[in-house]
Amino acid sequence: MSETYDFLFKFLVIGNAGTGKSCLLHQFIEKRFKEDSNHTIGVEFGSKIINVVNKFVKLQIWDTAGQERFRSVTRSYYRGAAGALLVYDITSRETYNALTNWLTDARMLASQNIVIILCGNKKDLDSDREVTFLEASRFAQENELMFLETSALTGENVEEAFTQCARKILNKIESGELDPERMGSGIQYGDAALRQLRSPRRAQAQSAQECGC
Repeated sequence: MSETYDFLFKFLVIGNAGTGKSCLLHQFIEKRFKEDSNHTIGVEFGSKIINVVNKFVKLQIWDTAGQERFRSVTRSYYRGAAGALLVYDITSRETYNALTNWLTDARMLASQNIVIILCGNKKDLDSDREVTFLEASRFAQENELMFLETSALTGENVEEAFTQCARKILNKIESGELDPERMGSGIQYGDAALRQLRSPRRAQAQSAQECGC
């Protein structure tokens, strides 16, 4: 796929250690399971261009460490994020109970209009489930989050999670709720030419100069 793109979105992957955040990112970018995944130290990074409703969107994805001792480091990466995957492990009640703290951090420290999708990871381990689909769905609804259960092992719903989040951000841009030219929005236009095309004020000013009004 060409490296040209219409928009660039800053994404976060957040949640407790051991929920499979790095494996989700690896599955999304490489289309395969990361066998030898250790706990992330600090922050890891990945990027990918996807096609969302006929727009090419480059996702810059920051995979943050889930361990408490790294929280002060990872919080600095929240600033200006447009989207986030909030991840818990369906086989671990502890990771589910921590979601409120992660959600509070994201909404306080990232973009005011951050779009968040809740991901119940390790769907392939359904027999060991500690968190039901229904209760997580209710949590998502109460907190105005999108929700999917995913499997970094099989790839189920992994691409869909990133795509759904990006699609909602695009919808907010088109409705005027998000402005890519506002500092800290976590969104950038793909190139200068597109920026001019997307800015009606500039187009009007240019038109006025050309006609000598």
